[in-house]
Amino acid sequence: MTLIKSISGIRGTIGGNVGDNLTPIDAVKFASAYGTWIKQQRNKENYRVVVGRDARISGEMIQNLVMNTLVGLGINVIDLGLSTTPTVEIAVPMEHADGGIILTASHNPKQWNALKLLDSKGEFLNGEEGAKILKIAESNDMAFAEVDDLGKITINDAYIDIHIDEVLDLELVNKSAIEKAKFKVVVDGVNSTGGIAIPLLLERLGVHAVKLYCDPTGHFPHNPEPLKEHLTDLSEEVVKERADFGIVVDPDVDRLAFVDETGEMFGEEYTLVACADYVLSKTSGNTVSNMSSTRALRDVTEKHGGIYQASAVGEVNVVNLMKKNNAVIGGEGNGGIIYPDSHYGRDALVGVALFLSLLAEKKMKVSELRASYPNYFMSKKKIQLTPELDVDGLLVAMENKYSEENLTTIDGVKIDFSNSWVHLRKSNTEPIIRIYTEAPSQNEADSLADRIILEIKAIANI
Repeated sequence: MTLIKSISGIRGTIGGNVGDNLTPIDAVKFASAYGTWIKQQRNKENYRVVVGRDARISGEMIQNLVMNTLVGLGINVIDLGLSTTPTVEIAVPMEHADGGIILTASHNPKQWNALKLLDSKGEFLNGEEGAKILKIAESNDMAFAEVDDLGKITINDAYIDIHIDEVLDLELVNKSAIEKAKFKVVVDGVNSTGGIAIPLLLERLGVHAVKLYCDPTGHFPHNPEPLKEHLTDLSEEVVKERADFGIVVDPDVDRLAFVDETGEMFGEEYTLVACADYVLSKTSGNTVSNMSSTRALRDVTEKHGGIYQASAVGEVNVVNLMKKNNAVIGGEGNGGIIYPDSHYGRDALVGVALFLSLLAEKKMKVSELRASYPNYFMSKKKIQLTPELDVDGLLVAMENKYSEENLTTIDGVKIDFSNSWVHLRKSNTEPIIRIYTEAPSQNEADSLADRIILEIKAIANI
């Protein structure tokens, strides 16, 4: 059982001991710290925070604890109930709120939950802001409201529809072309809120949606991370239904992956590549992804005359570099699309609409579209951490071992070889070291990852 405190929020497993897991006491403590930080930002009479959750089993319990803690601080709460991460993000500025909290552990299994924290722009907190909240939580320096000054909870369950309206109003979403294409698509909502939002969006776009695992019970039918090995049911259903393609999202709907008409993965890395290709064909500009993402985005960006740049891993880092470099689209290779014309947050609804627009205009099969992009293959592996491991020392040792290569150390260690790369970093969300590699073939990518893992284990004597 685990509790992970980071600048982006608090994440842990449900049950167990206080301080070691995400217990009710830990949820209240960190909601109190966040609410206290919100009140420190501006001296005013009324404070508002938007709160929404994915469909995981513990969500209602954690949301009630969090909302009533904010009420106890004298903060008014807009309760979106079952929602998505990008929906909460767009709701914060629309409600003129001071911040937002999403109760979701993203791709983690059902025993996990988390408080993901937003600022008044509906964007994730930066490192300095997150550190202040962690400090408040440790200090217990939190003062609650007297009885006449308690906050109130207002329910607003319209925001998924409002979010869809916002997506459909985007200039580059070609609604008429999508409707004319008469697409048939299978949707795997992993029994969370994507099973609500994505079919509603498709219906508005005139797409025939075949629902698979779209009942938001929180009982995930497979590992909720949208990777190939977890999506055999979706692949089989696409073939069985003779669908044009399949869509899968993670539980909070900020990651997006596709399966082509043959049941093969489009590749979660290529979600951003395809959407960027479409946006750059209409809007000249630059792109950003994190340094664990495919080189294919760089290739597509340069084809359109733009400049590609890589940030440290983490949505807030991608967003900051996008703003600095006026990127017209960006995101992460895990299927996260960030389109500033909508908002600065990963958004699977925006990604679906842009991808459908591209497909409708190109009038080609999804497999043909994938074949039109530079072909890279990635391996994503990990090493489980134990308390006695000196992880920073391991990364320094690998940096020294490959000091003659092209190294980047802004986030772990990335080693760029002539036709491949490897990125080693500590995860912010799990007690692991992630080992990502990319090469011209799957065998080369896997072999490179396996070699690096053996080298790390040799250094660590494990």
